[in-house]
Amino acid sequence: MKDHARPLKLKFYSREGCHLCDEARSVIESLDVAVAIELEEIDIESSDELMLSYLERIPVVEWGGEVWFEFTVERARLSELVAAAASIDASEHDD
Repeated sequence: MKDHARPLKLKFYSREGCHLCDEARSVIESLDVAVAIELEEIDIESSDELMLSYLERIPVVEWGGEVWFEFTVERARLSELVAAAASIDASEHDD
């Protein structure tokens, strides 16, 4: 059950036809954590700058400007990072 009030926003750099991206997306979407994850998928083919920056690195997962993963997403490490980020996010939004 997701009990965190705000979703954790992750950026996911990918492109169509990328099997590593499909695998990484599946790991992210099937993650069973207490916080909802909002995945902002960015197609690197949408700009030349993104293609130059990310083509040899996708999939890339970022949170708060910090790159968490390149090439593959490790489920256990992702769970740890999401829990830590949710804790930081919650403490920054305490009223």
